[in-house]
Amino acid sequence: MTGMDNEAAFEKFKSTAVEVLQVPEDKITLDAKFQDDLDADSLEVVELVMALEETFDITVEESELDGVETVGQAFEIVSSKL
Repeated sequence: MTGMDNEAAFEKFKSTAVEVLQVPEDKITLDAKFQDDLDADSLEVVELVMALEETFDITVEESELDGVETVGQAFEIVSSKL
């Protein structure tokens, strides 16, 4: 998936998040907090990460998720692996 620009990657990230978290697309912003804004618990965030790994064909270590609270932080991890 080399050469995917950030905008295209975020669109893919967003559609995966909408599907997994069952939230409206307009709620998935870089500033959105999983727990506060998206009402997603830690298990749902792990489910999202597993779906993102499949979508983007990447691997995210559990330790990388420590302290991840926002969509932007999660997207940063994903985009750093593309």
